[in-house]
Amino acid sequence: MSKNMGLNRPWLVAAWPGISHVAMNAGYYLIAKLGMHVLAEYVPNGLFDVDYVDVEGGLIRTGHRPRSRFFVWIDPEQKHDIVVFIGEAQPPLGKYTFCRRLIEYARELGVERVLTFAAILTPMHPQDKSRVFGAATDTKGLEEAKRLGQDILRDGQIGGLNGVLLGVAAEAGLRGTCLLGEVPPLFAQFGFPKASLAVLEVFRRIAGIDLDFTELSEQVEAMDRELEKLAARMEASVDEQVSLEEGDYAPKPAEERRLSREEEQRIEELFEKAKTDRSKAYELKHELDRLDVFKEYEDRFLDLFKKRE
Repeated sequence: MSKNMGLNRPWLVAAWPGISHVAMNAGYYLIAKLGMHVLAEYVPNGLFDVDYVDVEGGLIRTGHRPRSRFFVWIDPEQKHDIVVFIGEAQPPLGKYTFCRRLIEYARELGVERVLTFAAILTPMHPQDKSRVFGAATDTKGLEEAKRLGQDILRDGQIGGLNGVLLGVAAEAGLRGTCLLGEVPPLFAQFGFPKASLAVLEVFRRIAGIDLDFTELSEQVEAMDRELEKLAARMEASVDEQVSLEEGDYAPKPAEERRLSREEEQRIEELFEKAKTDRSKAYELKHELDRLDVFKEYEDRFLDLFKKRE
């Protein structure tokens, strides 16, 4: 990993997969709308295993190991640059070791502050505005959260690397903050962009940066229009599942969906737009998520952020 960047008082923002894709959605939105480029790839040797192999046309290929990348944005106002870390997965073991290595690299970059994004499940109504709960490694961070009108996470635990990383950061003398977007339990397994938007709105105020939320806001509005219909379908699905658990019958798994020619063409058009304008990359990601094919295109998507010579 390259370290000779000469960054100006950088902050580190870290995101991993989790409830409702809150953190990853916010992280990808940041790198797209700020026009970031890849800084380095983090290879956590020995912490990820291979659980499967891929078969393509009958030929066996080594299974995919989760990748972790750093992206960088140079602040034109020279207040503080931003480094975003996107991890495809959290290691099943060695989380503390993983975070220690990550923080060591962050310190070599000159990082002064670490922030993580996460989700918090509450009995909120899906059509209400998501609140953002805050937790910090120091009283200064708590005072900041109160000043910005955040709810304080009084007690409890922050699971996974979203929390462990901040503990390691504190041990290394770095300030740390976790922003947790509110999600209703009914949508824990589904994307909930409203929480990602709420988290990013708070982050924008903390960082003092200009960030356009047009596309994410439109996504939230579209979700609100579909919420009632989706909730009704989910309730029907739950009723069906209860019936199945009481009997012996299980339905045949649905066949894997294949993209139509029009859908493939639409994806290619969006890739071409994003190549020349990185701010269009989030529109591309939203379409890949909608078609449930982001995993198949993830490496190609992230290649859009390689630094142009």
